[in-house]
Amino acid sequence: MRPYEVVIIIDAGLEDDAIQASVHRATGLLTERGATVNNVERWGKRRFAYELDHRWEGYYALVNVSSEPAAIADLERMLTLADEVLRHKVIRLPKEALAKTTRRPRGDTPSSATDPIGA
Repeated sequence: MRPYEVVIIIDAGLEDDAIQASVHRATGLLTERGATVNNVERWGKRRFAYELDHRWEGYYALVNVSSEPAAIADLERMLTLADEVLRHKVIRLPKEALAKTTRRPRGDTPSSATDPIGA
């Protein structure tokens, strides 16, 4: 399984239920294909820097997922064909970036015996 980030920009002119259904449809497709959806961040409506498909606003959603490449290919196909999706971008994260994004619990510091800098 490989880590990915998927950014989806949905038409902000839609009803909130339709926007949420679109995000749920994307995450549902991934889970049906055996992927693990780690996190879904709904950034909300944002103004574009320039006009995009005769629109000035879009609803942004960021999905962090661990998946096989075949499931991501199916997701990209679905997002390309969906009329409510204005743009999408799939980024495969390197394993080093994934390790940086995982947080340690507060107060959990490495011991000096295993810390090469503290030695």
